[in-house]
Amino acid sequence: MSTFEELELGPDLVEALAAEGLESPTALQAELVPVVRRGNNVVILAGPGSGLLAAFAAPLLERVPPEGDSPRVLVLTPTAERASGLADSLGRLGAASGHRVAALGGLWVLPERAHVLLGTPEAVHERIGGGHLSLEGVEAVVVDGAASMAAAGTLEVAGSILEGVRAEVQRLVIALPLTPEVERFAEAHARKSVHVPPRRGTSPASPYRGVLTVMDPVGSREESALRAVAHLLTESRHVVAFVRGEDAAADLGDFLALRGYGSGRPGDTAAPVWLGVSGLETRQALDETAANEVAVLSVDVPGDADALDQRHGGGRGGVVLAFPRELPHLRAIALQAGYELAVEALPDVGHRPASSIASLLSTLEEAVEAEDVEAYQALLEPLFEKFGSGTVASAAVALLRKRKPIPAPEDDGPKGVPGFVRLFVSVGKRDNVRPGDLVGAITGEAGIQASQVGRIDLKDTFSLVEVERSVAEKVIAALNGTSIRGRAARVDFHREDRGGGRAGPTRRERSPRGGEGRAPRRSPREGGRGPGDRPRREPPTRGRDDD
Repeated sequence: MSTFEELELGPDLVEALAAEGLESPTALQAELVPVVRRGNNVVILAGPGSGLLAAFAAPLLERVPPEGDSPRVLVLTPTAERASGLADSLGRLGAASGHRVAALGGLWVLPERAHVLLGTPEAVHERIGGGHLSLEGVEAVVVDGAASMAAAGTLEVAGSILEGVRAEVQRLVIALPLTPEVERFAEAHARKSVHVPPRRGTSPASPYRGVLTVMDPVGSREESALRAVAHLLTESRHVVAFVRGEDAAADLGDFLALRGYGSGRPGDTAAPVWLGVSGLETRQALDETAANEVAVLSVDVPGDADALDQRHGGGRGGVVLAFPRELPHLRAIALQAGYELAVEALPDVGHRPASSIASLLSTLEEAVEAEDVEAYQALLEPLFEKFGSGTVASAAVALLRKRKPIPAPEDDGPKGVPGFVRLFVSVGKRDNVRPGDLVGAITGEAGIQASQVGRIDLKDTFSLVEVERSVAEKVIAALNGTSIRGRAARVDFHREDRGGGRAGPTRRERSPRGGEGRAPRRSPREGGRGPGDRPRREPPTRGRDDD
């Protein structure tokens, strides 16, 4: 199905989903929404990244009316943080359907009177035992993250809660992976459950389609996308950044434009960043462009195996930004689609020289962790009340710097280390080449020591190898025309190091992936609009849980 209207959701909920950037249903949403709306017990084999929240929340909000002043829907979560995050996202949908949403353990007014209540099994059990919470009006119970509860030892508490509700109450058990303990729990507390997606027997393995690099976002997803784009543009002429909706594409385009990165539709030769929404439509532009000119980036995790293959198929591979909570879902769809995952750190593009301010902040952070600051807080309380704690802290730092300036940190990089240059080698991950193969070929053919080989950065179709500047020409002459893993190798200086005349960066200067970074290519376009350049709504301020 291509729209939420086809799932027969009400117009208010459809509009609320669109405001959250959910414009078309994922495979899980299309399959699960009708099942939940019918009131079935369901075991949901899915995790964050699959569109899970909307898949179960939208039909529950439509099926269970917002009546009374006690919970109608109870959602049990593994942690209080998870409960609060889901409540934030659910609250925006509930505002459209008339449901009050709250979580236990946070700054929520009268959570026991909310129509949709979220909390850990321990917190809910404690409120019930203390007589502060009644589940008499509950029509549905969701056990979210059952495998995590089993690992934490709280699944039994969730079971005791389910035993205390009426037999006709709908039960949804969410787990990825579906462990034997969770299966036993579902059989005992959610009888006659439908499994979505259906459990599959042993099936032939999918054909191997290559390696995908997974990077854990640091900060917001937009900031992480910026860092990934800046890194990928050092190796490719364009980056196609995939997101799930037109509004998300427009938001990302605006964010990138503020940092000087022009964006446009896939295939726009003037734009360094291509914003992709539909995998099939974007693939046409990718197929018309040389593979080494475009890098593929999934800013959000694809909803299913088909979407993953549409974005990264055709032998292009690429990078997926995935929070830790999204990894189980990503692993599941990657296995289904035939991809291997390689986890790497998000690159810190560009060298950031140390400064006295950075040293000062580091010193203060160490003091907060090591010193008995509570004793001083009591002494400074009168000043805090008069001027505010921030002003007092700033004054203390000013006095500290005047009294004893903190010197700029010395460069602690290695002394006397020979300069290194990077060599381009025309074999990579797709050729099943490993770092040991390259070291063996270099030392064996060129007759140099292994200590003269530095960092090795394997890419899909090529590799970058650091060698001492003094032996670089020798390595190039020795390796050109030889075979590595059965593939003829072409070796030359990396384009940024051609001439071999400069010393390579020290370990301190390199980014985590070995690149020094360079000024990003800029587009003559100033705008950062998404595909279609259509007017867009002003997106709501939100900290959604990205489910």
